[in-house]
Formats: sequence, structure tokens, C-alpha cells
Amino acid sequence: MSVIRTERKYIEILRILKEHSEPVGAKRLSELMADRGFVLSDRAVQYYLSYLDTMGFTEKVGNLGRLLTSLGRDETDNALVDDRIGFVISKLERLAYRSTFDPITGTGDVAYNLSIAPAESLEKVTIAFDEVVKSGCGFFNSYRIIDRDPRIPHGSVGFMTICSISMDGVFQRNGIPVKMAFGGTLEIEQGTPRRFKDLIGYRGTTIDPLELFISSGLTTISSFARTKTGIALANVREVPCAAKSQVEEIIQMMNKCGFIFPVALGTQIFNLPNNPYRLSIVAFSGLNYIGNTVEHGIEIKTEIGAGNIQFSKVMETN
Repeated sequence: MSVIRTERKYIEILRILKEHSEPVGAKRLSELMADRGFVLSDRAVQYYLSYLDTMGFTEKVGNLGRLLTSLGRDETDNALVDDRIGFVISKLERLAYRSTFDPITGTGDVAYNLSIAPAESLEKVTIAFDEVVKSGCGFFNSYRIIDRDPRIPHGSVGFMTICSISMDGVFQRNGIPVKMAFGGTLEIEQGTPRRFKDLIGYRGTTIDPLELFISSGLTTISSFARTKTGIALANVREVPCAAKSQVEEIIQMMNKCGFIFPVALGTQIFNLPNNPYRLSIVAFSGLNYIGNTVEHGIEIKTEIGAGNIQFSKVMETN
């Protein structure tokens, strides 16, 4: 058991480095490892990094920290597949727990996605994002452009969008059990959602389903933005039927704050499995911003669930 536990520490360090394009130092790695349940001193992290350097999985960049090598990236992708199943949903659930948004006051923290694009693509990305805002297929009706953040490399610009897992945090804080069930591609005809073309369960995957749909070219968000007919990204959540009236009340308050959901709500909607005891909530994903940008052939990198931030920060004027 201790050998497996140690191996997981190595893999977790590699995962963290994979999520960062800039070098990460031992102190910061120690903090990020603690967030994931591995309490290590800076010295212990240095020990693990020394081993990873020897294996060729990481490389030291002066006093700035470590970067993942191509060999380390391959190792991260192939290692402990069983352990990685459920990692995506665990990360999202952690963000939901840390979301403190109160739709009554319009204050508190929300979860967000952070996208980075070349600075010269600012206008093109803005146009793609605005198309999503206008078509109403984003989880939230605006986004934030940022250029002063240590995670944004020189010559790049950042875009912050609210992650739909923020909704789960609101439900939980109101005593409503919520389960993120599926991520899918939703077929829409003349503005009317018809059926899910593809669905992937969040609890049996090693990659975010919506990220997979985008990279596989399975969306036509730009078509929907122009003609109201296309394939967009949506999530499915489940809550107890007994909480329906409370859920509807919360949705109305969040709508007044700029959140755009639900696409549909019920025990039997579209081609989803029927469950008389669970209420399905279908909502457009904030990743439609990213999907539309990719469809336009614009280079953009996104960290899904990059963290939590004050709602007022997202609302600041671009």
C-alpha cells in the first residue's frame, strides 16, 4: 500500500506540472499537493523532484522551478488509469464545495475556467465569445478578459468564464443534494433542443467529457450561433424530485444575476433515462465559449475549473 501511495505522489506532481505551462517551484508544488490531499514539506517535494529529474520526467529551469518533459507527459497520460478515473469529477466537486455564491445578494465566490490565447488573437476570440453571448448558449451571459495574472505568459491574453459547477455549490449550500451526471452534445433545431447526440458519465472518465467533444470536433456551436440550428455542449445534473420547488426558486434568482439555465428540467427530458425520483437539470456549458473559438480555428488553451473567484471580479468591465 505504501508503494502505491508513493507512486501516486509522483503521478500527482507530474499532473500538476502538466497543468502549468510555466515552471513550478517546490513551495508552490507543496501547496498544490496539499489541495489534493497529499501533505508534503518543501524538502519532501524536492526529494520527489530529484527522482523525477533522474527519470527524465522533469527538468529544472534555473531557480524558477520544474517543467514537465515530453517523456514525463507520456508517463502522466499512461500512468495509473484506474486511479485517474473519477479525478475529473472530484476536482469539480471540490470547486463546488468552495463556491460560496449567494444568488439573493449576488455576492460570494464562483468557480471559473481560465483560457489563454495569443495576444494577437484577442479580437478574434472576443468575436467568438460574443457570438456565444448573443446566441444564449453560455452558462453565464458575460466573460472577463484579463492580462495581469501570473498564469498568463508574456504575449498572451486570458479569458475567464464562469464554470457551471458553481450551480452545484449554490444547491449544496441550500441543502439540496446534487449529482453531476453527464456531459453531452445537444442537438438543437431552429432554437429548440431536440436530443442528446452523445453522453459521457462524469464518474467513469479520466478526461472532461466536454473537453473531449471539443477536441474531437463533435460540436457545431458556430452554426447554432448563426442559424439557431447546431450541436452545443450541455451538462446534466440530478437532484431529488422533492426539491423541485426550491430548485426552481434558486434558478429564478440565479437567472436574475445573469446565469443562463436550465435548457430543460424534468424527470423525463429529451432522450435521457427516465427516473421518477430524480429531477434532471440540463444546462448549457461555459465551455461553449471555448468550443466556438476552436471551431473558428483560433488557438486557445483552457484550464477547466481553474479555481474560485469573487463573483464581482468576473463582473468587472472588460
